[in-house]
Amino acid sequence: MNYFSNGYTSSQKSDNSPVTQADIAANKYITKALAKLAPHIPVIAEEDETLGSNSHKRFFLVDPLDGTRSFVRGEPEFTVNIGLIENNKPVLGVIYCPPQDILYFGQVGGNAYKQTGDKKPEVIKTRKAPQDGLTVVRSRSHPSQKTNGYLQSLNVKELISGSSSVKFCMVAEGSADIYPRFGRTMEWDTAAGHAIVEAAGGRVETADGKEFLYGKEGFENPAFIAFGEK
Repeated sequence: MNYFSNGYTSSQKSDNSPVTQADIAANKYITKALAKLAPHIPVIAEEDETLGSNSHKRFFLVDPLDGTRSFVRGEPEFTVNIGLIENNKPVLGVIYCPPQDILYFGQVGGNAYKQTGDKKPEVIKTRKAPQDGLTVVRSRSHPSQKTNGYLQSLNVKELISGSSSVKFCMVAEGSADIYPRFGRTMEWDTAAGHAIVEAAGGRVETADGKEFLYGKEGFENPAFIAFGEK
């Protein structure tokens, strides 16, 4: 938030996506903290110069600043994502929204929670799809013709565009019903949100209905859809 409020430098990565001082500083802070907290668990983080192996049975996936494009535009829609993978599946997720001081977290097989500031965490649950139409969240920074085509197959009541992994959290807390994503994402973009959605009672699967797994070659995701109902 200090960088967001007081300025920073930024540059372009090889894939033409932006990276800022805030990304790098958060990446260093989180990876160092996780190494101290759980030194036996490898960490795969977006801004690491060399990504680790994808063959670990258990590993963390870290996106130190998800929604960098919004951050650069001065929009307060960015998050910090930390997910834990075991046997190619997300089991634990934490998403923090610094501008709003809101924390989402969940353990698959347990519960999902939302905590605002110093208030007591509240259990969140996905909702059953309303009969009068779905509330759909989609990416603001990465619109897709395939996404628009998919939406035409749904009974959409409300369409919300947003940035960062908050879209997963909206499904998890029942303020949205579905989040389709046909554009490019990486595993650190989705692991935490995936775990929170499942902990809240929803599901995430590939666009063709298959199981959405982690530890893939290059850590790149296929198209996926997050649903509020199992």
